[in-house]
Amino acid sequence: MTPELVFTIIALYFILLIVIGRLTSRHANTQVFFTANRQSPWFVVAFGMIGASLSGITFISVPGEVGNSNFEYLQMVFGYLAGYVVIATILMPLYYRLNLVTIYGYLLGRFGFWSYKTGAFFFLLSRTVGSAFRLFLVAGVLQIAIFRAWGVPFWVTVLITILLIWVYTYKGGIKTIVWTDTLQTLFMLVAVVVSIIIILQSMEMGIIDIPGVIAESKYANVFEWDWKAERNFFKQFLAGAFITIVMTGLDQDMMQKNLTCRNIRDAQKNMFWFSIILVLANVLFLTLGALLYLYSENHGVGIPGRTDDLFPLLALNHFSVTVGVLFILGIVAAAYSSADSALTALTTSFCVDFLNFDDRMEEKQKHDTRVKVHIGFSILIFGVIMLFSMINDDSVITSLFKAAGYTYGPLLGLFSFGMLTKKAIKDQWAPWVCFISPVISYLINLNSEAWLGGYRFGFEILILNGLLTFLGLWAISRSPIQSS
Repeated sequence: MTPELVFTIIALYFILLIVIGRLTSRHANTQVFFTANRQSPWFVVAFGMIGASLSGITFISVPGEVGNSNFEYLQMVFGYLAGYVVIATILMPLYYRLNLVTIYGYLLGRFGFWSYKTGAFFFLLSRTVGSAFRLFLVAGVLQIAIFRAWGVPFWVTVLITILLIWVYTYKGGIKTIVWTDTLQTLFMLVAVVVSIIIILQSMEMGIIDIPGVIAESKYANVFEWDWKAERNFFKQFLAGAFITIVMTGLDQDMMQKNLTCRNIRDAQKNMFWFSIILVLANVLFLTLGALLYLYSENHGVGIPGRTDDLFPLLALNHFSVTVGVLFILGIVAAAYSSADSALTALTTSFCVDFLNFDDRMEEKQKHDTRVKVHIGFSILIFGVIMLFSMINDDSVITSLFKAAGYTYGPLLGLFSFGMLTKKAIKDQWAPWVCFISPVISYLINLNSEAWLGGYRFGFEILILNGLLTFLGLWAISRSPIQSS
């Protein structure tokens, strides 16, 4: 597969995204950019959110992880369902009732200025690092597949990667994202399905053979019951539920799409169908992973040291050109569907939560400021990606990405304390609590085996982080808030 072919396919793909951006941004103003005038069809939002949830990391990591943990990732996926129930029945009705543009406005009314700014700050921090990490990966793929052969430096590849997002989102914002995410989800799922079909054909099997083949393989295990293991069922289930609550329900990026639905009933239908499709999509990814390993064993292909490299290795070197092209499109679609909405959400949160956009501002002033903020975050993400490239150490970069995950704990603590208690807090102390809790969580995680009899934390470290924040807020609480 030549760089010229890959470039042509991706260029056509982005031309299509830009056309969609133009069509959806006609007569767009700031309100459209932030909320799409709350006119998005719920079924479009539901399908498009799959791509935003399954990033480029998921696209290559979940299939590869089957070699390490079989189908045990499903334990976490089952937890996702519980988390979506909480979001649909508790969080979304609250956001719609308060008519929020950004969800952190809840913290202003519940606790005060400092809690509000702290919550918004942690979102900006985590999403900036997370988006940069995902785009760093896709820029690396584009560099290898296209630009390295042409002598284009990596920083130019990164600049092009971000510029493409900016071009099709700067005007329409979330209204454009709702529709482009739908297209990108389609490309991603088509890439997975076609890859599965190609593998089955090469192994002279049909779709009906999949359950039996996987069941007889060494990759079929779903449940882990050892309580000390990182992938213990109860750890994974609870972690999946809480990760969903914080990374969807308490995340402006994901909730901004839900808040574009016409009303709460449409938003809840969106969440219900989205959760079902997401489970099926994860089953597809895991099935692909098992088949990739079985294909490698049957054809004598060596398994790479990094399991993340298995899908790219086979797609680009062992399968047909069609699969190679679809793989490139799939990973680009997966990465961009999470990164483009993140850039829009970062712009929205900063404008509303820190620059205090409101109805009293003139539309021209809003527009000019919003464009500057949009450019500013694009430059910031570019800088973070280049920092990753200078570090050039996978373990350090992965650690930075994981560290960003710790920032969701304070959001979990803030929102749960606000909803589960009636206490007010000493608002000026909230930032200290929210900054100290992740540090303590990290230290506990680092020493858990020595301190807790061999116990190793997995994703449930998020729950501990949120609990420490909750307890810290309790320690700075005062008399119950007065009901009006």
